[in-house]
Amino acid sequence: MEHRVVSREEWLAARKALLAKEKEWTRLRDRLSAERRALPWVRIDKEYVFEGPNGRETLVDLFAGRSQLVIKHFMLGPGWKDPCVGCSFESDHIDGVVIHLDHHDVSYVAVSRAPYCEIAAVHKRMGWRFRWVSSFGSDFNYDYQVSLSKEEKASGKVYYNYEMTEFGPEERPGTSVFYKDEAGEIFHTYSSYGRGLDPMIGAYNWLDLTPKGRDEDGLVFSMAWVRHHDKYVEGQVVDPKAQYVQPAKVDASCCSEKERA
Repeated sequence: MEHRVVSREEWLAARKALLAKEKEWTRLRDRLSAERRALPWVRIDKEYVFEGPNGRETLVDLFAGRSQLVIKHFMLGPGWKDPCVGCSFESDHIDGVVIHLDHHDVSYVAVSRAPYCEIAAVHKRMGWRFRWVSSFGSDFNYDYQVSLSKEEKASGKVYYNYEMTEFGPEERPGTSVFYKDEAGEIFHTYSSYGRGLDPMIGAYNWLDLTPKGRDEDGLVFSMAWVRHHDKYVEGQVVDPKAQYVQPAKVDASCCSEKERA
């Protein structure tokens, strides 16, 4: 990698010029965050039921007594052999954050459409501690555009990231935010998908500081270099032409074939 080499004085002048742009970006980010908080809300009237380690829980239960709730739409479909590698990459950053969110009036819960027994197995394998529940059998994933509906499957197009697009896997990543007022009413305040999830991946923020950056420009699928944290090997070779492939399904599952269809 060739790069211009200069004196310390020239470097300092260039660094100060970039610093001015970084500060401008920081102020712009603050304004954007304020606009995000100012978005109108949608009242949630539908009753959603989830299953987790505490049994059946409603959406209000997921707040755990707090007024704000962040839900990670984790790509793990019924019968999947592995969790989505991208969602796993993001989730590797969560456990250290949750305790701070808990003490700042925010609950964090991951939600997947896989039955809870399958979630529990992955949860244990990956060593994560954050709360993770199943929306299996409810409309939740479909209402928030993160699972393939029968209509989408028939049309070949899906509604994702606020537009009709092609998306191969049956599950899609995202984050949704909810608020519960003193009367117990729940409101949907925000959802983000696609690259809108980048800020949650701390490793990318570190890579953005390095000379090579994310080093993904030559990859068809930007995360082709990423592995589940229990699958990295020394000297791994990345196929630049590799595309995202939905994890294979296992032959046996804790839900019936009819339920998984």
